[in-house]
Amino acid sequence: MLLVDTNVLADVLADDPEWAGWSIRRLRAQAQVHELAINPVIYAELSLAFVTIEELDRVVRDLALSVLQLPPPALFLAGKAFAKYRRTGGRKRNVLADFFIGAHAAVLGCGILTRDAWRYRSYFPTVLLITPD
Repeated sequence: MLLVDTNVLADVLADDPEWAGWSIRRLRAQAQVHELAINPVIYAELSLAFVTIEELDRVVRDLALSVLQLPPPALFLAGKAFAKYRRTGGRKRNVLADFFIGAHAAVLGCGILTRDAWRYRSYFPTVLLITPD
């Protein structure tokens, strides 16, 4: 199982001139060895690019992405990671999407395909990250 971060999917959907190629290559390569998945947080972030739920669901199906629910242990861990973030000077007041995604991967014991690794590395150091660097 591998969670696919919103930024990778957005690269593909928007045909981002800088990142679409990298994201498409990584999605194809990882699909050969992992089941690719998103969670409700990623789904919600992706919804911003669509007019209807049917359009989004079609893309999720076409990309063969499973939609996994967030289990309570992941929600708990996300809150704890966010508390650490706040104690170390983080300014955001609401739990950030990356904390939910990182905690979900940590609880599942799976990796994340992402271009934005900073929070994941900082707060979920055991999670395998597939990144450009």
